[in-house]
Amino acid sequence: MFNEELQFKPAIRWGMVGGGRGSQIGYSHRCAAQRDGLFKLMAGAFDLNAERGRSFGTNLGLSTERCYPDYTTMFTEEAKRPDGIEAVSIATPNATHYEICKAALHAGLHVVCEKPITFTSKEASELQSLAEQQQRKLAVMYGYSGYPMIHQAREMVRRGDLGEIRVVNMQFAHGSHNIEHEKNDPGLKWRVSPQVAGPTYVLGDIGTHIFYLCEMITGLEVSRLSCMKQAFIRSRAPLEDNAHVMLEYTSGAVGTLWASAVNAGAMHQQKFRIVGEKASIEWWDEHPNQLRYEVQGEPARVLERGSAYLYNDAAGVAASHIGVGHPEGYFESWANLYHRFALAFTGQTSHDESPLWYPDVYAGINGVRLCEKCVESATSQSQWVSFY
Repeated sequence: MFNEELQFKPAIRWGMVGGGRGSQIGYSHRCAAQRDGLFKLMAGAFDLNAERGRSFGTNLGLSTERCYPDYTTMFTEEAKRPDGIEAVSIATPNATHYEICKAALHAGLHVVCEKPITFTSKEASELQSLAEQQQRKLAVMYGYSGYPMIHQAREMVRRGDLGEIRVVNMQFAHGSHNIEHEKNDPGLKWRVSPQVAGPTYVLGDIGTHIFYLCEMITGLEVSRLSCMKQAFIRSRAPLEDNAHVMLEYTSGAVGTLWASAVNAGAMHQQKFRIVGEKASIEWWDEHPNQLRYEVQGEPARVLERGSAYLYNDAAGVAASHIGVGHPEGYFESWANLYHRFALAFTGQTSHDESPLWYPDVYAGINGVRLCEKCVESATSQSQWVSFY
């Protein structure tokens, strides 16, 4: 159960770049970061339009002088203040992430960045090195990894409940963009524009989410992959709105990943099935409080979030905010992650003194690498390519 008494005095002083008026992602970051009282929003550069950003920030309760016209000014001015920000979240379009992350780390700030953190793994590795040099943390907002049942799944794999992992079946395949909605939706338009979104659309935007979940649950390392991708809405080319990926892991296990925005009729359809030699588990983000557990030769079981029979790690790593039976969802998952970010930023360890888990820069690097390698394969008639 979540421990409400864990507080920092004072809370981590926190700023935002992007995520201004009308931004769903910005709202998600603010709700999650401040839910447990571990972060306090002190400053922001919320909008490319300085006046609009100032108006928005003051409506949130910030002082006018701490609503900045751009991130460079914010980092410079906040560094001069005795109460300047200690951490920043970046909720801007993809093309800006690398430069903003770099500037934030140079300013001595801990960083939470939307994915992808960069367009290339080379740039992502540069940020890793810079974070280490500055002795600051760079976290990546894989928002679904805060669900408690994801950590139950991870612990079940670690303890051998499934046996040796053989097959990893992943999908994130919604139908919301089955027609050319970007004509009237600026938020979608940049996601299908290569100069802003980067080398991929659905692979980077949603495929990396399910890829990271299964990577953290299984601990498996990809050895090579083959990718086939399409732009069924032709104006989106060269970016894809549908992709199928086959993966081979160094352990001998195999996997598949389907990422799509044109799965007509589907709401979200982010799912995984992990198959071991003894048993399998399934999870679906539209029913995040349940984990299906199927042992060969036994009746199928549905494990419920918050139940006493779960492994302690499901509570200790990503604490439930409310008792069993009450549904927890998206905002709780994000809040669980910000709780972990706060512990990481303040140098605390896990409850059992083991290394502190959170989606870090290494997770960000592998997400970027997935996109790079899928593009490399797809543009070579789906040839198999080495992951590293």
